[in-house]
Amino acid sequence: MRILIVDDELDIREFVQYNLVKEGYEVACATNGYEALTKAVEFKPHLILMDMMMPEMDGREACRALRANPATAKIMIVFLSAVCEEETLVECYNAGADDYITKPVSMKVLCSRVGAICKRIESGERVVFPKSSRLVEERHAFISDGMEVPLAVKEFEILRLLLSEPRIFTREEIFDAVWGAEVVVGSRTLDVHIRHLRSKIGEEYIQTHKGIGFSYKN
Repeated sequence: MRILIVDDELDIREFVQYNLVKEGYEVACATNGYEALTKAVEFKPHLILMDMMMPEMDGREACRALRANPATAKIMIVFLSAVCEEETLVECYNAGADDYITKPVSMKVLCSRVGAICKRIESGERVVFPKSSRLVEERHAFISDGMEVPLAVKEFEILRLLLSEPRIFTREEIFDAVWGAEVVVGSRTLDVHIRHLRSKIGEEYIQTHKGIGFSYKN
């Protein structure tokens, strides 16, 4: 697995790189957003760990640019940043981020999170659902009626949960299943992900049950 670290602080780059190399990953580094755009094309990483606050081009700008380039659009992008306000998280997901890890984070936890993400990338498991709809794990995509739609990681996990049972899932159930019970996530973040999902797969598939939660309509 190839990982690109994008951070303007040398000590952080070197420390994270050292520990990820020890875990067996092939690692490259970039010092800002502009350099990340070039390195991503050359290095072809499976995962980009992106800092938020950087000179010249910040993480959000770089994320948007990576998503706009067909050569880098499907790379998994995870922000690794000390900025943790809900508004900032929403902006990152709007820019195309797949996930967000808040600094400070222990290297043991970071390596564990990276390992879990890489397992998702490597997985070839396919989950098949009724009415010719299915999720393709290795590409984080939704296929329905022969059309394949690429999804961000959290979008994919939300949709997988909604497809797993023909019932209404409460907001709390979605938060626990997708973000984990120990992570505090604002309702607005979930609403943004649901809005993105609807724009990609169609408004009619995800139903809102006011005051309760969401369900998938076959």
